[in-house]
Amino acid sequence: MLAVLIGLAGALIFGSADFIGGIASKRISPVRVTAVGGLSGLAVLLLALPAIGGTWSSQAVLLGAISGVSGSLAIVLLYACLAIGPMSILSPVTAVVSALVPALAGVLRGERLNGLAYVALALALVAVVLVGFVPEKGAVRPSLKALGMAVASGALIGFFLIVIDLTPADSGLVPLVVNRTVNASIMFAVVLIAWLLGRRRPHGRPTDALLPGAGWRPGLWLAIAGGAVDATANALLLVGLRLGDLTVQSVLTALYPAGTIILAAVVLKERIAPVQIVGLVLALVAAAMLAIA
Repeated sequence: MLAVLIGLAGALIFGSADFIGGIASKRISPVRVTAVGGLSGLAVLLLALPAIGGTWSSQAVLLGAISGVSGSLAIVLLYACLAIGPMSILSPVTAVVSALVPALAGVLRGERLNGLAYVALALALVAVVLVGFVPEKGAVRPSLKALGMAVASGALIGFFLIVIDLTPADSGLVPLVVNRTVNASIMFAVVLIAWLLGRRRPHGRPTDALLPGAGWRPGLWLAIAGGAVDATANALLLVGLRLGDLTVQSVLTALYPAGTIILAAVVLKERIAPVQIVGLVLALVAAAMLAIA
C-alpha cells in the first residue's frame, strides 16, 4: 500500500513537472528547458543525497548514465510535443506507451500476466485510438508529428523505468545523481554546438530546429522549477521501485497525465471532445487495472 501511495504521489508530481516543462518549452525551446531542468534537478538531488545516501558502484554509475541518455531524449521529445499541444491529449498517449514498454519487458523476461492485465492492455490500446486517431468535429487533434514524438517519448520513458529498476538496491540516489549529471551535460553540449553552428551563419543565429525562441530569459525560471519538481518525482519513483514491482510502479507513474490535464484545463482552458474524454478515462482505468492485476 505504501508503494502504491508513493507511486500515485510521484505520478501527480510528474504531471505537474511536465506541464511546467511544456509551458517553458513554448518560450525557450525544449533543448534549453531540458538542459536547465537537468541542472536544477541535479542540485536538488545533491542536496538530498547526504540525507538519503547511497553506495557508489560501477553498476549504479553505468545504469545511471544509460538512464541519463535515454531520459534526456525522452524529456526533450516530451516537452517538444507538449509545447505543440494539446497537452491533455499527448500526455496520456505518452503515459500509456511508457506503461506498456515495462509490462512487455516483464512478459519477455518470463513474468506472467493474469486475465485482468490483458484486459487492461487492450483498454490502453483502445484509449490511444480514441484520444489520438478518432476524428470528431471540434476535437483538438494532435498533429502526426506531435503524436509521433509522444509515442517515442513514452517508449524512452519506459526504457528509463526498466534501467532504473535494475540499479542496485543499496545505491540510493546515486543513479539519479549520475542520471542528472549526464542529462545536463548532454543538453548543454547540444546547446553549445547549436550556438557554434549559429555563429557560422551570416546573421549569427542559432539552428532554429534546436534553439528556437528568444534566448533563455522568457522561460528560465519555469525550466528551473520544472527540473526541481521532476527530480523530486524521480526520487519518489525510485523509492516506489525499491518497495514494489516494476510493472505496478510503471503503471502508477503512467497516471501522471491527471496532473497535466488538470493544470492544462485550469491554466490553458483546453477543451476536448466527448470521445476523447472517454479515451482519457479508459487510459486511467487501464493504468489502475494494471496496478492491481
